Amino acid sequence: MSRLRRFFKLCLVGLVVVGLLQATGCGGSTGPEQPMRLTIGLVSYDDGASSLEKYERFQTYLAEQLKAVVELEPVFNEIRAVEQVRAANWSLVFAPSGLAAIAIAEANYLPIFPTLGTPNQRSMLVVRSDSPFQTLGDLANEAIALGEPGSATGYYLPLYDLYGLTLEKIEFAPTPATALEWIANGQVAAGAISEDDFQQYRSGFEDGVFRTLHASRAVPPGAVLISPRVDRNQQQYIEQAMQNAPSALTADAGYSPNAAPPDLTQLIALVEKVRPLEARVKEQPAVLTIE
Repeated sequence: MSRLRRFFKLCLVGLVVVGLLQATGCGGSTGPEQPMRLTIGLVSYDDGASSLEKYERFQTYLAEQLKAVVELEPVFNEIRAVEQVRAANWSLVFAPSGLAAIAIAEANYLPIFPTLGTPNQRSMLVVRSDSPFQTLGDLANEAIALGEPGSATGYYLPLYDLYGLTLEKIEFAPTPATALEWIANGQVAAGAISEDDFQQYRSGFEDGVFRTLHASRAVPPGAVLISPRVDRNQQQYIEQAMQNAPSALTADAGYSPNAAPPDLTQLIALVEKVRPLEARVKEQPAVLTIE
């Protein structure tokens, strides 16, 4: 009986020793921790290397500060961006205001910083300078160009302003430059484009080709948002690193580290109001009313 007791005591001691070895890592059974992985999403209307280089510097900085694997994923239209946001595939996203509104309302992204740019951005409905159109009502039964779903200034704001009209058809321009090309060559009577994009891309055409028919209400700037899939502690590390980034780097990446994120509540409500019209935008004619 005494031998049996000693045997059980030895077994118990052995189990304790094994447990201690595993707890201290001496057993060699646990591998090294995997580094944090982050994917940064952004919308780029062209493949300009200089634009991406600015984000690549931010990518390198964030990887060094967080000791993480940071990937940059540019997409070239809002449709793809909306897909990525709804699936929460992007850890961090530099989003124009329309995409930011969708990310907050539909995918629970958290805005952490405002993006740089015009504080009160507007959508412009642009026509040729020699066009006879003077009011929105004059566009009835005409073809117009909108941007793609996900764009506040190219899609949601003009849809809201065009409510009540029947249009011959709506064309969807993949980029602001394309919308201006269609207006210039007469493919559409008018096109929707942001105020900033209009100033940027009109320089590619002869002076005096375009004029503004209508300007929408103003909307806030875009935002840098963080995915709900990112751990809360990691969120804090990311925010801190972005706040402490050199000013030249934050300017390149296009965000303001010392300002509160924009309030997109009203824009989110506007997007919800025009949702019922989306079923009609591809019809010919496009009747922009709700029964």
